[in-house]
Amino acid sequence: MKQVAAGVHQLTIQRFVNLYFVETSTPSEWVLVDTGLPGSEKAIIAAADALFYPGTRPAAIILTHGHLDHSGSALALAEHWKVPVLAHPLELPFLTARAVYPPADPTVDNGGSLAFVSRFFPPQSFQLSSVVQAIPADSDTAPFLPDWRLLHVPGHAPGQIALFREKDATLLGADAFATTNHESVPSVLLQLPKVSVAGAPFNYNWQQVRESVQKLAALRPAAIGCGHGPAIQGVEATNGLQQLANFFPMPAHGRYVNDPARLDENGVAYIPPAPEDSFPQRITLAIMGVGLLAGVALLMQRRRQHRKEGYPTTEYVSARRFTAGPKYNV
Repeated sequence: MKQVAAGVHQLTIQRFVNLYFVETSTPSEWVLVDTGLPGSEKAIIAAADALFYPGTRPAAIILTHGHLDHSGSALALAEHWKVPVLAHPLELPFLTARAVYPPADPTVDNGGSLAFVSRFFPPQSFQLSSVVQAIPADSDTAPFLPDWRLLHVPGHAPGQIALFREKDATLLGADAFATTNHESVPSVLLQLPKVSVAGAPFNYNWQQVRESVQKLAALRPAAIGCGHGPAIQGVEATNGLQQLANFFPMPAHGRYVNDPARLDENGVAYIPPAPEDSFPQRITLAIMGVGLLAGVALLMQRRRQHRKEGYPTTEYVSARRFTAGPKYNV
C-alpha cells in the first residue's frame, strides 16, 4: 500500500488496478474509492483492517465508474460492510443490469497490447441494484468528503468521475488518464510511471476523453492517483498531465474516433458500426500454417523412423517399380 497524499492511500490489486482509502474530515471515518476486480474483497478488507483497525468499515463506497476492474468487488464489500455504493447517475444503467457498456475497439490506432487482449473481454454489465445509489447529478462535492470536489470526466465511461482536493492539489483521476503506459500490459504490470492515455480500446468518445484530460490538467495537481499506474507527485505529476493535455495523441483511426457512441440516462443510444478486424483471418491463416508445418514435421519424422527400422522408403519402392518386374511397351 502506498500513500498518495495525507489521508489518501493507494492499494494495487493483482498488480494492475488501483483503489483508494480516503479519510474524511471526521476522525476514524473513511471512504473506499473503487473496488478492483471480482474476488478482491478479502484483500481489500484485510488492507483496511491493517490501515485503520480490525473490523473497520467505510462510510460508503464511491465508484469512479462501473467497469469490471473498478466495480468488480463492490457488491461483496457493500454486503459485508453494510454500506451504500455511490456512483454518477449515468453509470446506473450499467450497474443495475439495464444496459451493457459499448463494446471494446481492438482496431483503435496505437492501442497496443491492451487492444489485443480487449478482444477477449466479456460484455460489461453488473447487478448492484440492492446497494447502488446515484450521486446527485448537480453536486460538485464528493459524498462524505467535504474537502473534495467531484468532477464529471466522461469519454471512457459516461458517468466517470474524478476527485480533487483543492487544499493540497491531490487528484484521483480514475481512468480519465493513466500514470503508466496503459497501452503496454508489461508497463502496467510493472507499474512503470508515465502519464498517458488510459483504456484506449474502451474509450467510446475520444473528443470527450481529450476534454476530460484538459479539464484535469487545468487543476495543476501536485499528487495523482489513477485507476492504473503508480501514484506520482510533484513536477512529474503536474507537468506530465499538462504535457498529455497539450499534445493529446488522438488516434488516426478507430471505431469511436470520428463517430463516437452516444450514451444517456438509459444506457447506450447509438453505437457506430464495427470496422473490419483482420485479426480472426490472421489467426486462421496462422493456425493453418502451424498445422501444415506440423504435418510436414510428422511426415519427416516417420520417414526417419522407417529408415532406422529398415523399412523400404518411398524412394526405394518407387525405384523398384521401374527396375523390377515385367516391362511394358509404351
